[in-house]
Amino acid sequence: MPKLKTHRGAAKRFKKTGTGKIVRASAFKRHILTSKETKMKRHKRGMKVVSDADARKLNLMLPYK
Repeated sequence: MPKLKTHRGAAKRFKKTGTGKIVRASAFKRHILTSKETKMKRHKRGMKVVSDADARKLNLMLPYK
């Protein structure tokens, strides 16, 4: 059987946890941060778990990760 190719864009943006969940970084934290509330910026720290609908698609994009 031929090998599956990893989607390189997805590989750079997502990673799998030890239990197999896929995590991502939060959006809206790159620039114009002075107009955003401190609470919002604080909650945007760290990684978030991807929704189930997107996780199915990402599992196909990241076959060996």
